[in-house]
Amino acid sequence: MFTFHPLAEDTRRRLLDGGLDPDAVAALVRMAITEDLMGGIDVTSAATVAADHRSVGTFGSRAHGVLAGIVVAGAAIDAVCGPVAADVEYLVDDGATIEPGQGVARVTAPTRLLLTAERTALNLLCHLSGVATLTRRWADALAGTGCVVRDTRKTTPGLRALEKYAVRCGGGANHRMGLADAALVKDNHVLAAGGVAAAYAAVRALKATIPVQIEVDSLDGLREAIEAGADEVMLDNFGLDGMRQAVGLRAELGSAVVLEASGGLTLEVARAVGETGVDHVAVGELTHSAGALDIGLDLHAPGSLSGEGGPAGGG
Repeated sequence: MFTFHPLAEDTRRRLLDGGLDPDAVAALVRMAITEDLMGGIDVTSAATVAADHRSVGTFGSRAHGVLAGIVVAGAAIDAVCGPVAADVEYLVDDGATIEPGQGVARVTAPTRLLLTAERTALNLLCHLSGVATLTRRWADALAGTGCVVRDTRKTTPGLRALEKYAVRCGGGANHRMGLADAALVKDNHVLAAGGVAAAYAAVRALKATIPVQIEVDSLDGLREAIEAGADEVMLDNFGLDGMRQAVGLRAELGSAVVLEASGGLTLEVARAVGETGVDHVAVGELTHSAGALDIGLDLHAPGSLSGEGGPAGGG
């Protein structure tokens, strides 16, 4: 059975600074590496690399994008190599724009162990940087409108905290983290409760201070949600004219309710949506459809080994 190491104190501090739970990240990388090892060993590295061989490896970008998850990659290195045997130097902070050929971190570690950790580190780093990169495109499209892009709960199982962190790195905002920290009253809830007002009252009776968002598909529904007392209203599949009318109705009623557009939104219409006056756009694709950003790990002398690349590289 593989023996894992604790995270370095610097790694733990950096994760905490990013709003991440170091113990949860450690558990995640251990799970991923255990899955990769399949109860055995890294056969290729054990056969081809001397046990005492050490290397310097550089994580480098091969595409334009936004970095997210470099410390998570560092956590994978810590878990496999150990903070005593390995040293991670961070060259770029998460949230920074990176270019092809740019180094983002440098690692000195035992070569065998570094190669064992490599794929898990890259899988997480490339995926999270892809989420941040897509989010930045939305944030740039909305810049100056006052509208902010938010994520959803359409996340990869087990990766929600990390993917929502990546959204923050890209300049977006997080919607609720789960089912317990905010209420989102959708059409099925309204039907079960017997109406918008009844559903809102039921949530308030259970949790008096929790934020409550109500989904509506018409201006009449918006009026009802505002009159019920909703903190936020999700405008489901409203067109641009409908969004403008919703903003106008909010002003007419003298309400401070937060309006969020949702449903079928694309980057091509993002700015036009922001200019309607809505406060947020809900974009599920930030986490469920973002492509990975190509980042690789290249090993240097001694040995002149060449590390595998990003997601398009070998297994």
